[in-house]
Amino acid sequence: MQGAPSEPSDQPASDDSTSDGALARRIAAGPRGATGSEETELYRRFAPRVRLYGVRHLRDAHAADDLAQQVMTITLEKLRAGEVREPERLASFVLGTARLTAQAQGRAARRHRGSSDRLATAAETLVSEPAANLDAERLRGCLQALPMRQRTVIVLTFYDQCTAGQIATQLGSTEGNVRVIRHRALASLHACMNPASCEGAS
Repeated sequence: MQGAPSEPSDQPASDDSTSDGALARRIAAGPRGATGSEETELYRRFAPRVRLYGVRHLRDAHAADDLAQQVMTITLEKLRAGEVREPERLASFVLGTARLTAQAQGRAARRHRGSSDRLATAAETLVSEPAANLDAERLRGCLQALPMRQRTVIVLTFYDQCTAGQIATQLGSTEGNVRVIRHRALASLHACMNPASCEGAS
């Protein structure tokens, strides 16, 4: 029987001929759009490890996927901006970013987890129908069924009236990623509330 998977370590991600430091310097020095192979290698080395960290600490596969995407995006942005001061310690930088981002996700989720009244209020703002025609229980159930991160973005958007930038700051993400998450969440809610329309489209 295999033991529990270990957390990411600060050791080099692989023994490939290109070291982590050399890979980081190539991405930092290369023009945007001209380092595709290096960026692919960066993802290959670190994204699975960040996702594993997310699964263990966030205990939600969707949130772990989001964490991996966010951390790799942040890492690339920092490399391009020359803000990774020790390229040889790239693994430490990625792991540190994963920890901080996961902590931010966890804090946001704890603030909104289990708040059915808040979800109901947010739900009512998502529809244009009169309250008398709203199947509030169904909508609340659809919201509860969303992955944790999507549900958090919806509540922050429609209950707290936060902008994409404010949500990104709270979750340790980017505005673009928040918009993608919100779009997916709204699509899931529509499908959940209107199963017949989905069946007709298939």
